Amino acid sequence: MTALSVSPPKITNSIDSEIPSSVFNEEKKFKMIAENVSVYYGNTMGVKNVTMKFPEKSVTALIGPSGCGKTTFLRCLNRMHDMTKNAKVEGKVMLDDIDLYDKSIDPIYHRRKVGMVFQKPNPFPTMSIYDNVVAGLKLNGVKDKRILDEIVEDSLKMAYLWDEVKNDLKKSAIELSGGQQQRLCIARALAIQPEVLLMDEPASALDPIATQKIEETIMELKKEYTIIIVTHNMQQAVRVSDYTGFMYLGELIEFRETKKLFTDPKNELTAKYVQGHFG
Repeated sequence: MTALSVSPPKITNSIDSEIPSSVFNEEKKFKMIAENVSVYYGNTMGVKNVTMKFPEKSVTALIGPSGCGKTTFLRCLNRMHDMTKNAKVEGKVMLDDIDLYDKSIDPIYHRRKVGMVFQKPNPFPTMSIYDNVVAGLKLNGVKDKRILDEIVEDSLKMAYLWDEVKNDLKKSAIELSGGQQQRLCIARALAIQPEVLLMDEPASALDPIATQKIEETIMELKKEYTIIIVTHNMQQAVRVSDYTGFMYLGELIEFRETKKLFTDPKNELTAKYVQGHFG
């Protein structure tokens, strides 16, 4: 991971990462809660004491300049730092009422609950479309072809790809376009029936038409899933998210309903960023 290296613009007020209690209705159910999460790579701090609450069946966007800790924080929610040398995570990540960093939790089981879609499409190149979707299921012992067939169709439909590939399921996944490959990766993540879906700039490598399809997919998926998306595209955050967190130099600066954060930011640093003065 790249260490934080962005130079802060000159501002007069201090950074306030406190989340106002008015951000959410008290009756809102939180699917996932990160409490005082910090991440270290050796002696270098990548994320500092971040607390966020993610409402069920909604989209939360994480924005901020390159190197601000967005992806580093996102990876905490899937325990991916377990696989990073010299990485250490402090704090809690609660999925419903379970602390995912409790020593009793199997990280492999956890990753079935919290799926991940990466920045660049990464289908398995030697596998067909069908085999890409069922790869995780087979690893978990699902062998019944009837069940696999049903899940393939359901997952590809949820990813808005079924109509485009239903007659070519044996075709190599790398024969698909970039946008189709990314939707295939979404289908692959959905096939293992996660409860939360993490997306790390899922449209950054795609053209505008493919990006629109990904955004339409996200808007439909939030009816059933809790989605957390990292994006450099502020217009995309406005289009697809219900809530937005602005991060800077590893800290959470402001976290509000998306419309309010962009139209009436409370922190001067947030205002400068969303108005395009830096980043």
